[in-house]
This record gives sequence, structure tokens and C-alpha cells, in this order.
Amino acid sequence: NQRKDFLHKRSREIVNAYDCVCIEDLDMKAMARSLHFGKSVHDNGWGMFTTFLKYKLEEEGKQLIRIDKWFPSSQTCSVCGYKNPEIKDLGMREWDCPRCKSHHDRDLNAAINIRKEGMRIVMA
Repeated sequence: NQRKDFLHKRSREIVNAYDCVCIEDLDMKAMARSLHFGKSVHDNGWGMFTTFLKYKLEEEGKQLIRIDKWFPSSQTCSVCGYKNPEIKDLGMREWDCPRCKSHHDRDLNAAINIRKEGMRIVMA
């Protein structure tokens, strides 16, 4: 019940603040089978959160955009668009773009790319 309450409150905050929310469509079952993530993925409530987010956005006439799980969000430079094939290792948390020399935090860079891709989809 505490988790559901928390997820309801956070999803409501997001819905109140934004008209369009872009998320990566993660394969949680595959992540749970991996040695890197294991059972911790089952406990995070991501599926429940996205369900709450989706229906609340729809009630408000807003959009949830799911970005394909194969979209290279963390491997693509959010500044110049260069796709860096060396960034597949999840342990690499920061990297420098060999083309434009921008320094990236893996997660922040991925979030920027997910937002850009979501906006591209909405505008198409």
C-alpha cells in the first residue's frame, strides 16, 4: 500500500506538470533475468508506475510516449547525434563524444535523447 500510494502521488505530480511524458519502453522481464539487475528489478514497481502514469495522462487528455527499448539513448551524443558503439557497457557511467568532445553522464544523456525522440514522434 505504501508503494502504491507513493507511485500514485509521483505519477500525479508528473501529470500535473507536463502535457507529454516520454519514457523508454523497458523490457523488465529480460532485465530481471540478467545477471546485472537480477531480482531488484521485480521490486521497483516500474510497471505499476507506468500504468498509473498512462491512465492519469489519458484522463487529462495528455500523452505518454514510449520509446522503443532498442533506441540507443545512452550511446548517442545528445549534442551532435554521434552514435558511439563503445558505450554498450552499462558500467561506463560517463563518456566523452569523440566527434564534438562533449562530456556526458550516461543517464542524463539518455534522458535528453529520450525526450528528443519523443518530441520527434509527437511532431511527426
